[in-house]
Amino acid sequence: MSENQSYEHFDESEVVTAAQAGDSLAFEELVRRHGDKIFRRALSMLRDEDTALDMAQMAWIKAWKRLKQFQGDSSFATWMTRVTINVCLDHIRKMKRWKFAESIEDLDENSGGVERKLPVVETNPTEGLEREELREKIDQALGQLSEGHRAVIVMHTFEEMAYKEIADAMDCSIGTVMSRLFYARRNLASILQRMLNEGETS
Repeated sequence: MSENQSYEHFDESEVVTAAQAGDSLAFEELVRRHGDKIFRRALSMLRDEDTALDMAQMAWIKAWKRLKQFQGDSSFATWMTRVTINVCLDHIRKMKRWKFAESIEDLDENSGGVERKLPVVETNPTEGLEREELREKIDQALGQLSEGHRAVIVMHTFEEMAYKEIADAMDCSIGTVMSRLFYARRNLASILQRMLNEGETS
């Protein structure tokens, strides 16, 4: 391929194959196609634009180094999302911004299956809040969730990813995603309720 040509009109699989063979122009095309989406994924996890930009760039660097590990079992976007989430989680743990608290819930999560029926969370402690106030409260509450719970609720609720996409991104079963999402929602509702109660008594 000459320097004047581009991969703009190539199929995704062809671009990935060329990039895996070491073609930097092909990899640049993948960045062009998915760069915005990957940045949004990082921003959803980290809630800081500068940090999200740094982590997204780091994710692309790791992806370039590990590109041959991509086997095509899922879409490239899903694989890249998994890389990005792992980079963000590593950053969160490194910076110790949030405490990672394992509990008996995690045992329940890992023992669950797709057929498991989970209760519906109907708690809505945010009813009546203004949009900006609600966004601030949710950001604060998300910061108190464990990394795993934060990741799954961000991907499903804010990024509107399907269970299968989340399972692929987090390398776990759909049943685990369903269970983890339930506990994440329950914990988020509980934290929000506590924050609102504290606000009323202050």
